[in-house]
Order: sequence, then structure tokens, then C-alpha cells
Amino acid sequence: MTSSSPRPPGEHPGEVNPARPRRWDSEPRIPERRSPLVGGTLFTETVLVVSRRAAVVETSEEYGVFDLHGARLGGVADVSQGFLRRAARLLPKYDQYVTHKFEVRDANHSTVLKVARPAKELRSRFVVTRADETPIGEIVPAHGDDGTRFTFVVGGHEVGSVTATGRQSWDVVIENHAGTEIARLGAPPSGTTDDTYVAEIPRQLPEPLASLVVATALTIDTALTRETA
Repeated sequence: MTSSSPRPPGEHPGEVNPARPRRWDSEPRIPERRSPLVGGTLFTETVLVVSRRAAVVETSEEYGVFDLHGARLGGVADVSQGFLRRAARLLPKYDQYVTHKFEVRDANHSTVLKVARPAKELRSRFVVTRADETPIGEIVPAHGDDGTRFTFVVGGHEVGSVTATGRQSWDVVIENHAGTEIARLGAPPSGTTDDTYVAEIPRQLPEPLASLVVATALTIDTALTRETA
């Protein structure tokens, strides 16, 4: 009779070590959520505080993302073509003719996601890729909707949805394919400015859903506040 492999230190019979991968879970996952003392990331914090007060970094506008304690987790840079971006801001009805491109960056200013909203489409659609432009999925408007509901599409299959019930109050709910709420965008915490909102992601999500949720949390407002001719 062969003996079983040695049990890791500190693990007792009947307990599940969350650091050990489960054989029945074949979906890739983001890193386990970290203790606040260690420091989190855009993918590991349960609450992201997003400030839309842009700062000019080199040639692009970038806004910051922080944890509840004010520690910077990263940022989002609008890397759309400069003069077109400025023109769309001055004349919002022409925004539909501008291709918006965003780079989601971590605390070390390394790009972790890219998000593009193609121009000349009657309804906003977002294409999400990794830093090397490997496709992840799309955030597309739901058919027959008024522009406040979107779906996550990966490989032609719907894997989740986004519903905005109050544009001004940032009441946005994100659900998985089963209709279970997995994230929410809401009003800013007390003591913050009006150009701040929060994204709550209470539990760890599998990929590609995790990346689609982060991309939505940080860029979907460009669709919800979009004006058309």
C-alpha cells in the first residue's frame, strides 16, 4: 500500500487549503485576494475607488484607481488620438466618430488590459484584450435595449451582463451568466468628490470574467454618458 503525499505544514485533515488548486476547477483564476497588510492589486481588491479627475501623464490623460485606504492600485490612461479626444469633449455629439482607446495599468505603470471602443458604430461596443493584444472578449449592447444594458461575449457566448439603472448615481450591476450579481458600481464614498465612484467586487472571479469586470468598472462610463447626434 502506497502512502499519500505529505500534507503541507499547518494543514489538518478535513481542511481545504485555498492555496492548493482544486482538480475539478479547470478555469484559470486571478491570484487569491491578499491581506490589506500585503497590498492588493486591481484584480485582488474587493473595492476599487475610481477617481475621474484626470491628470496628464506624458501625452495621455490618466485617472487613478485606489483602495479604500487611499493606496494607489493603478490607473486608466485614455490613449485615444489627442486632437480627436479633445474635439469630442468640446462637441459631444461627435463622440461617436472617435475611436476611444484605454490602457488599464497597474501600480507599476505596466499595462495589464487594453480596451477599445470603435468609432462610427451606432451603439457602443468595447473590445477587451490583454497587454499584448491577445483577445479576451467584448462588452456589447444588449439587443433592443436603450443603451443601459450590455452583455459580456467571449468566443460567441454570453458569459455575463451589465445593467445601469441610474446613470447619474452610478448604480450599475454586473451579473454572471446565471444572473447572480458579482459586482456593482455605485456612488462615491462619503468625503470624496463627485467625480469619484466605487466598484465593489466581493469575491474572486475566474478568467476571462475577472478581466471583463475590471475593464467594465474602469471604462464603461464612456458609453453610459455618451451623447449621439
